[in-house]
Amino acid sequence: MIGERWSILILRDLLLKGPRRYQDFQESLTGVAPNTLSARLKAMEAGGLIERKLYSEHPPRLEYHLTDKGRSLGPVMKALRDWGRRNA
Repeated sequence: MIGERWSILILRDLLLKGPRRYQDFQESLTGVAPNTLSARLKAMEAGGLIERKLYSEHPPRLEYHLTDKGRSLGPVMKALRDWGRRNA
């Protein structure tokens, strides 16, 4: 679920910064193609890691939030970060 390119960075942004909008991801993930970002978000939503929530009805606007399942990856992400710092 998080092995595809960009997925782990989407997860990182949600863990560190909280709910994000599509535009936030585009700004944060330099170089990601819009269709790739959409595909990753849809796959992560289908996998139960994230969910979309409507925050404005006119015009309709969405935010992406971590689910409990997505938040449970926090310790894994921290372990990867710590390993990287020790071995970089």
